Formats: sequence, structure tokens, C-alpha cells
Amino acid sequence: MPIVVQKKGDEPFSLPYKPKRIVSLVPSQTELLFDLGLHDEVVGITKFCIHPTAWFRSKERVGGTKNVNIDKVKALQPDLILANKEENVKEQLEVLQQIAPVWVSDVNDLDSAMQMIKVIGDMTEKCKEAIAIANKIIIDFETILPLFPSKNTGYLIWRNPYMAAGGDTFINELMMRCGFINALKDVHRYPTIEIQNGSLVVTKEHKEIFNNIQLLLLSSEPYPFKQHHIDELQQLLPNTKILLVDGEMFSWYGSRLLHAPTYLQHLINEAL
Repeated sequence: MPIVVQKKGDEPFSLPYKPKRIVSLVPSQTELLFDLGLHDEVVGITKFCIHPTAWFRSKERVGGTKNVNIDKVKALQPDLILANKEENVKEQLEVLQQIAPVWVSDVNDLDSAMQMIKVIGDMTEKCKEAIAIANKIIIDFETILPLFPSKNTGYLIWRNPYMAAGGDTFINELMMRCGFINALKDVHRYPTIEIQNGSLVVTKEHKEIFNNIQLLLLSSEPYPFKQHHIDELQQLLPNTKILLVDGEMFSWYGSRLLHAPTYLQHLINEAL
């Protein structure tokens, strides 16, 4: 059985049958399945699939995104497994393909997110619903009034060590649409950084220094930054405005994006 990685611009993948037993290994895609109305078809989710609450309480959990319980998945007898290139582990997906077809999204911008929504809609025979969700997201994102003038911005996702979002991430896409110019836009993925002399320093591959950080965003996930982390970082970056942000609004690329434009506009106004 195949692993299909859906990259941006690829021809849509479709199954020769409507899946009746789906296991989702991606929180944002799990929420999308709910909003598509696939209540009976979804039989397994991860422990990080916290939306919707009703599914989190009632659906079988098959471990985490990076430590899937293969035996639990097998026992559910799925006919489709939904995964993501960044969130799931390739070696585990290669084992899971022996159980059922594995479809893997590869999302790093709004266009590829819309493609993911439409392909899942096609595979599950929910095309009308998926197109409606995607169209609403696109229309609402066009209403965002980005920050002007833009601010040189960092976005932290982790602590001990600090890690930030680089330029080839979905987070970077939403930052750009807000007028938050990612200071690390030329760095790949999620570099480890240090804060030295009021600057962000990439500590591994590049040894680059990014100074004049006007705005620093601290995400609520995967690391749950709080107010006391702002207080701690403010001493290291006295001239930088530091804000806590809802990580789901920046990194969940499914139907959660329906709520993102309103949230992002409020954040832009707060950053002024």
C-alpha cells in the first residue's frame, strides 16, 4: 500500500473508494475532518488532536504525532491514514503503509494549505464542503490589513533551548501576511537560537546574528510561553516589544484558519 506525499502543485490524489475508517495523525487535519462532517468515518486520532473536544474525549487515541502506537492503529482497521511531512516520522509512516494507504500533506504556505483542504475533501467525497471552507479562508485573509510600517520580528516556538520559526514554515507565511517581517526568513525550518547583546543568534548551522528585533512573538505551542517568560526576555531585549500569541492561529493549517484572520488583525492592532 502506498505512501502519497501531496506537494504543492501536484495533481490531486484520489482514492478508488470512499474511506469509511480514517485515522488522523495531524491535529489540524483532524479538526478539518470534523468540520467536513466525517463524524462516523474518523476512528482514530492522536493525543494532540484536542479540537474538537467531543472527539478528543470519545475517539480512540493512537499515541502522539511522533510516537504513533502502531498496534492501536492496526486494531482500528483503517482504510486511510492521514499524516503530515513535518509532524510525523517517516519511519513510522513506512510501517503504517503496511496497514492502509498513507496520505501525507506537505504544507508551508496558504496555497498548499488550501490544496490540502480540497484534496481531503475530494478523497472523502466532501468536495462541496471543502471548497466552501477554502474559499471562505481565502476571502477572509484578503481583508487583513498588515502592519505598516512592518516590523522586524522573531517568533519563538521553544525554550531551553530557544527555537524560532524560519522562512520555509507555515508560521512564516502568516507572519508575512501580518506585516511581521521574519528576521530569520533566510534560515531553514526551526533553528536553535541564543539571545546575546539584544540580538538573536542562530547557534548551529549559520552562526548568524539578527539584530534590531522590533517585535518578538512567543507562541502558546508547542512550548507554552507565559507572562513570566516575557518578563525574563524583556531584560535581554529591552528595546523589543514582546507579545504572547496563540500558536494554533499561526500553525494549524486546516479549518482553524477560518478563525485566524480576525485573531491576526487584533494582534496587528496590538503590535502597533
